Amino acid sequence: MRDTTQIFQVSTLYGAATLAAALDAGQFGPRGSARRILLVSNNAGTPETALRLDEMRGYTRIASRFDDVVSWNHTIRPYHPSLWGPRGNDVGLWQKAFRLAWDIDELELIELAVESIQVNPGRALAAIFSEASVHVYADGLMSYGPTRDRLPLTISSRVQRLLHLDLIPGLTPLLLSEYGVAPEIVPDAAFRAVLDEISQDTADDARLEQVREQAPTAVLLGQYLAAINILSADEEEALHLAMLRGAAAAGHTSVVFKPHPTAPASYSRALTEAAAEAGVRLTVLDAPLLAETLYHHCRPGLVVGCFSTAMVTASHYYDIPIGRVGTGLVMGRLKPYANSNRVPLAIVDHLVADLERGARPAAVGAAPDSLAPLVRAMGFCMQPTAYAALREPTADWLRAHLDSVPGGYFPEARLAELGLPGSTAQARAKHQVRRAKRVVRRAVRRTADG
Repeated sequence: MRDTTQIFQVSTLYGAATLAAALDAGQFGPRGSARRILLVSNNAGTPETALRLDEMRGYTRIASRFDDVVSWNHTIRPYHPSLWGPRGNDVGLWQKAFRLAWDIDELELIELAVESIQVNPGRALAAIFSEASVHVYADGLMSYGPTRDRLPLTISSRVQRLLHLDLIPGLTPLLLSEYGVAPEIVPDAAFRAVLDEISQDTADDARLEQVREQAPTAVLLGQYLAAINILSADEEEALHLAMLRGAAAAGHTSVVFKPHPTAPASYSRALTEAAAEAGVRLTVLDAPLLAETLYHHCRPGLVVGCFSTAMVTASHYYDIPIGRVGTGLVMGRLKPYANSNRVPLAIVDHLVADLERGARPAAVGAAPDSLAPLVRAMGFCMQPTAYAALREPTADWLRAHLDSVPGGYFPEARLAELGLPGSTAQARAKHQVRRAKRVVRRAVRRTADG
């Protein structure tokens, strides 16, 4: 009988690459010390029509590090991975069912590695395997922001560590820190080696060869903001046009547009027409490839995006200059204030050159001294209950720096709601009126329901 089974839940190739790097670096023990199951989840709105992880080039190399591969979607069908979770009284039955389905002996210890403990499927797995130790890995900029939802003690007490990429050296993740969870860096060398491995697997891809023939010197990273209702489709198209114009203004005449892998399959001729007007050769690479494969094979001189993590990997792992567009617009559209995209957006807005204002693109180095206090203040304003200890440092920081940051970072209505510096007496009075109305509405509903 085996002693331990490790279950690694993934939904993206980038996340799987992060786990592969952690495995290669020995952060889950030597190979052979436990059985390793790769649990693949497709969290797209319509998984049946979305690109599957096993269709991505480089997936096979990643999967070879595991003893078995299991589909979470298949296991819980017809339910959606983001929506399904066990009822409290059923967790024991589900654990028995999954142990049987995945050939895990009832006496084996289980370790979980999940990409987000705050939502399903990570939260569902932690609830079902109620005695398992839990490791959370974060593969992007969201690790620097606050924990999205409060965790029950039965889960938070089992989280061992937060594995994360050191995308912004010197900046410590806020995620899960309120539970005393220690962050642990996945070594740069290990992650870069995995990216190179994936890139080697794509060398013979005909679509990539066509891109190489065009010798692009700039990469434009598509977003998926319309799909998650942050921008309209027209506004997202305008964002992509701004990326193109920014690259052209920076002197690039051959560019490749890489749509976001989870964005709906759509492409407007407006981008082609704008490229023609600007005298730019445009190539669209709508293929199941990581953006990092473009960096490896094409060696561009510029990467442009809004707030994609792939912008920062271009800078940190490939030393490619990066530029941003549209961050101010998106910051103003994020709702609610606690939207998990807010901190990644602020980081990019704070560090990366603004092409729309003619700034010169550059690679991003270590975090400046101004970044960590900004992120902590924003984290408190997003989740004030979870990070109550940050209230006074946030108030002090706002008194000293609020006038120097863009208005969308700390809206007056939010500051009034929290009673923080930067809000007027009038704004605080309006908040009190709104709060009183909400209390009355809740009381009326309770009376009607009773």
